[in-house]
Amino acid sequence: MDDLRADLQFAATLVREAGHLAATMRADGLAADHKTSLSDIVTAADHAAEAHVVARLRAFRPDDSIVGEEGAAHDGSSGRTWVIDPVDGTWNFFHGLDWWCSAIALTTDEDVLLGAIHHPATDTTYAGGPGLPATANGQPITVPDDRPLAAVCAATYLHPDRYASPAGAAWLRVAARPATLRMLGSGSMDAVAIATGTLGVSFQHDVPLWDRLPGEAIVRSLGGARCGVEAGGVTWNVVGLPTATDDVVTALRDER
Repeated sequence: MDDLRADLQFAATLVREAGHLAATMRADGLAADHKTSLSDIVTAADHAAEAHVVARLRAFRPDDSIVGEEGAAHDGSSGRTWVIDPVDGTWNFFHGLDWWCSAIALTTDEDVLLGAIHHPATDTTYAGGPGLPATANGQPITVPDDRPLAAVCAATYLHPDRYASPAGAAWLRVAARPATLRMLGSGSMDAVAIATGTLGVSFQHDVPLWDRLPGEAIVRSLGGARCGVEAGGVTWNVVGLPTATDDVVTALRDER
């Protein structure tokens, strides 16, 4: 456990460094390239922040594996893998919005061990994991009150070309049930908003590990829940307060 706490502290340092690097590069001016669609973009800051984190990890934990959103890969021998999202919310980042962060998780084949997320706009670093304390800038995060879906703000995302699909039908079964709904554009930032009590739950389909694990680790550190659900021909990632999460899962599975 002491080694894991050292890993958590180092992860918090890494995302803080990556976030500061990305923010500095944005201030100096950036161009963007498209990856899979017009809304899926990447900048030089994404690549530079990921390269920085990889170099630091290779020196600190050389036996661990590494996977990064922008292509970083290293096969280690320890059975542990660091999952990096150098800029989560790149669309927001590039267009001058503040809802973006740098994020990292440490996982094994069995479960996520820890996550860390830095939000440059507020200079806040969040960290935690199952069985580990959840903190914001080193101070304990108060466990949010459990609430049902009908009483919370839910975060989500569904690409416009999915609205008329079976996945869209599954999404609509949930979207009508929370107190209100937001599409904010950063899964890790949505998760820390759940951890701090601003949001109650997040649901989105086909979420890659780098968008899911950092925030999941912190939410679960505070007693929150995460579930993967098949509905509408896709896999939904649901993370949040326990009761709200159960309500989303129930709605997704209710195909009557």
